[in-house]
Amino acid sequence: MYMSVAKRWAVLLMAVLLLCSAAASCAPAKERVLIYTSAEDYRVEHMRECLTQQFPQYNIVIEYMPTGNQAARLMAEGADTDCDISYDLEYTYMQKLADAGLLADLASYDFSVFAEDTVKSSYYMPDYRNGGAIIINPAVLERHGLAKPTCYDDLLKPEYQGLISMPNPTSSGTGYMFLLAMVNQRGEDEAFAYFDALAANILQFTSSGSGPVNALIQGEVAIGLGIVGTAVKAINDGTELEILFFEEGAPYALYGQGIIRGKETRPAVKEVFDYLYGTYGYLNCELFYPETIYADKSFTVENYPENITYCDMSGDTAATKDRLLEKWTH
Repeated sequence: MYMSVAKRWAVLLMAVLLLCSAAASCAPAKERVLIYTSAEDYRVEHMRECLTQQFPQYNIVIEYMPTGNQAARLMAEGADTDCDISYDLEYTYMQKLADAGLLADLASYDFSVFAEDTVKSSYYMPDYRNGGAIIINPAVLERHGLAKPTCYDDLLKPEYQGLISMPNPTSSGTGYMFLLAMVNQRGEDEAFAYFDALAANILQFTSSGSGPVNALIQGEVAIGLGIVGTAVKAINDGTELEILFFEEGAPYALYGQGIIRGKETRPAVKEVFDYLYGTYGYLNCELFYPETIYADKSFTVENYPENITYCDMSGDTAATKDRLLEKWTH
């Protein structure tokens, strides 16, 4: 039977495609490295791009979840977790994982590169310092005919009802750092009384620390208790926000990274973590969070406040956190 030249080429092309498909199906699957992270979405995307470019031989999977959810999931999964690296988890949660024996000892790494106050354990290391602030959308305040708040007690004024957003301390490290800062400033009873009163003005207690800034960007609220770095990213992207620090200073938290115990023996996991420690940490500070975590290296980011005065964050232990969060009712 006669077959046209076009049909012959079509049959040949189909055969080549089938052979390629068969070869691909026989190729070994890339080894997977699974990272749990609580970083903001834009940082997750940036990290994914960098890791994919650096390690094309591996299938690197990055799974986001809020801080409290990541810690709870790792504690529940225990030694059976599929996670290889915990990234961007608030320090008190990192300590809980270390105390539970879920993190590998990282003593072979040089911790002297980090600022002294960021080194709390050999089982985890910092990936960034997260300062908090009162962030406002001036256009929303103007639309409602409201003045800028000048102190924390201003946020209790009835005219701000429904115009404030705050992260929930039970799921967000950012929310918890505001709670701990207020406890240190006013004492425990008065701090909880303050947040009980503030709740009347809160539109939403968000699950993540970036939630208030997202609400400010959308014009849903006028005031957010949020993250300086997230606000700066929004400002640099063209949103007109303003960052305010009250006289008590800025609350802050340290966020860390670690390898799940037993996973440090896998070369792929070790290579990825070495990159996070030796290269990506500096890049993260250079692009997103310049607040000090390194002993001999400083960074600047456009529109990022410099020389931030921090408030008293003493008593930041896992036991204190558990006790305070048990009392949180919102």
